[in-house]
Amino acid sequence: MVEIFKLFRVHQYIKNLFIFMPLLFSFSYMDAHDNIYTLITFVLFSLLASSVYIFNDLMDINEDRAHPTKKYRPIASGAVSTKRAKSLILVLSLTSLSLSLVLSFKLFIVLLIYFILNISYSTKLKHIAILDIFIIATGFVLRLFAGSVVTDINLSMWIILMTFLLAIFLALAKRRDDVLLSLEGQETRKNIDGYNLEFVNAAMVLMAGVVVVSYIQYTISPEVIERIGTEYLYLTSFFVVLGILRYMQITFVEQDSGSPSKIVIKDTFLKVTILFWLISFLVVTKLI
Repeated sequence: MVEIFKLFRVHQYIKNLFIFMPLLFSFSYMDAHDNIYTLITFVLFSLLASSVYIFNDLMDINEDRAHPTKKYRPIASGAVSTKRAKSLILVLSLTSLSLSLVLSFKLFIVLLIYFILNISYSTKLKHIAILDIFIIATGFVLRLFAGSVVTDINLSMWIILMTFLLAIFLALAKRRDDVLLSLEGQETRKNIDGYNLEFVNAAMVLMAGVVVVSYIQYTISPEVIERIGTEYLYLTSFFVVLGILRYMQITFVEQDSGSPSKIVIKDTFLKVTILFWLISFLVVTKLI
C-alpha cells in the first residue's frame, strides 16, 4: 500500500494549487460555492495527474533504473508490477474524467486536453528539447483554466503569462539537474543532447528576469490598480524577487533542482517567503 501511495506522487499535488489562483487573483471574497467546486476540481485534477505520473513511470522504466534516485520508484524497483500500474491508470483517469463531466463539461474538456497532452508528452514529445518544457508550462496554464471554468472567473492575460513563464523557469531548473547528471556520466534522458549547462543557465537567468518584470508590470498596471483601489500591490513584488533569488541559489549554489515540488515543500526559506507573499497580497487587496 505504501508503494501505491508513492506511485501517486502526492507531493506533486502542490502544483495543483494553481487551480486556486483564479480565486485569489479575482480580488473577491470566496463564497462557499466557489470554494467547494474549486476543491473538488483540485481532487479530480490530482487523480488525473497521478494517472499521468504512473503512465510516465511506465514509459521511463528503463531510464529510471539508470537514475541515481529514480531507480527507487515503485515501478522501476519492481515493488509495483506493470500490470497493476496499468490498472491504476485506467481507474484513476476514468474516475477523474467521468466525475468532471458530471461537474462541468468545460472542466471535462480541460482535463481531457491535459490528459491527452501529457500522454503525448510521455510517449514522444518529452524527447524534443525546448518543446518539452513548453508542454510542462502549458500543463500549469491548464490548471488555471480548470479553476476558472468551475467558478466562471475570467482569466486575465497577466495570470496566464506569469504562470506560463514561472513554469518554464522551474522546468529549466529541473532540466539543469539532468544536465549535471549527464556531465557525471549518468545519461538519464533521451533529449538531453538538446541541452547543455551554458544554455540552461542562460535560459534560467532570462526567464527569472522576465517573471519578475511581468509580475511588477502586473502590480502597477492601471486596470489592476483601478480594480483593487490601491497602488500598493507593487510591494508584494519584494517577496517575488526574494523567492526567485532563493530558488536560483538552491539551483546554482546548492546544485539541487531535480524536483521543484520537493524543494518548495522542504525549504523553509521558500515556504516563509511564499507565506509572506500571500499574506501581503491578501492585505493589500483587502481580502483579509
